[in-house]
Amino acid sequence: MKSKEWSRLRELIAKLSYKEGTFTLTSGKKSDFYIDCKQTTLSAEGAYLCGKLMFESIISSGVQCKGVGGMTLGADPLVTAVSIVSFLEKSPIPAFIIRKERKGHGTGSWIEGKANIPEGSTVALLEDVVTTGGTLIKAIERTEEEGYKVGCIVALVDRLEGGREALKERGYDLISLFTREDFVK
Repeated sequence: MKSKEWSRLRELIAKLSYKEGTFTLTSGKKSDFYIDCKQTTLSAEGAYLCGKLMFESIISSGVQCKGVGGMTLGADPLVTAVSIVSFLEKSPIPAFIIRKERKGHGTGSWIEGKANIPEGSTVALLEDVVTTGGTLIKAIERTEEEGYKVGCIVALVDRLEGGREALKERGYDLISLFTREDFVK
């Protein structure tokens, strides 16, 4: 049975983020629907619900995560929301953001927020929408290159277009709050 929070978040995504038409996705694939989760994750209620449900998913995974991060820009509001909810739940998990390009000065790091997470820690990665899994695979590679272990991956929506399988082939499981079947008519 789905919670009232899950149902409400589904309503918000359907209202604010789901669009039908002709779209080109990040993966380059063409689609007759698009889910622009930032419209939901950047709303106050949507951010809170994403943070709460994703935090619960991380805790339910049984993996003790010392950080929560993801690839900028889609994951930015998600990692912030989860970190804030974790603090309110008295189990604080610091957030980190993975750059699209390695920092060109200073430390040259892929990751912002490393000072809050000891090297070698197990972390969770978040994503708004998974299609082929390409963005998450880059996020995993960059996170591991920076000295962390990816222990949990949580997505808001899985489009069911091969991303889960691509991650599984590399030894990672995907937890998703929703799939395309929750929105596509």
